[in-house]
Amino acid sequence: MRRGAATRPILAIAAAAALAGCTLPPVSPERAAVQCEERAREAMGPRSRIAVGASSEDGPFASVQISVSADALAGRDPLEVYETCVIDKTGAPPIRPPDLS
Repeated sequence: MRRGAATRPILAIAAAAALAGCTLPPVSPERAAVQCEERAREAMGPRSRIAVGASSEDGPFASVQISVSADALAGRDPLEVYETCVIDKTGAPPIRPPDLS
C-alpha cells in the first residue's frame, strides 16, 4: 500500500463529520416569517433605490441602485417563495400569511 493511501478514508470521514456539524438550527417561526417576507417582496419584481444629497466635504451626489432576484427572473409566485422559504428555515408551514406591502 502506498504511503498516504491509508489516510484518505480518514480524511473523508473527518470532512463528512465537519460538514455534518455545519447544519444550521431551525429559525423561530416569527423570525422566518420576517426573513421570508423580504425574499417574497424581492420575487415581486425589480426593486430600485435612488439617493440624492449633498455633503460639505464632497458636494452634491446621486446614486441609483436596481436589483432583481433570481426568484423574480424565474417568475416564481411570491406567496410560493414565502411558503417554501419558511418551510426550509423552520421545517413547518408558515404561522401567518405574509405582509408583502
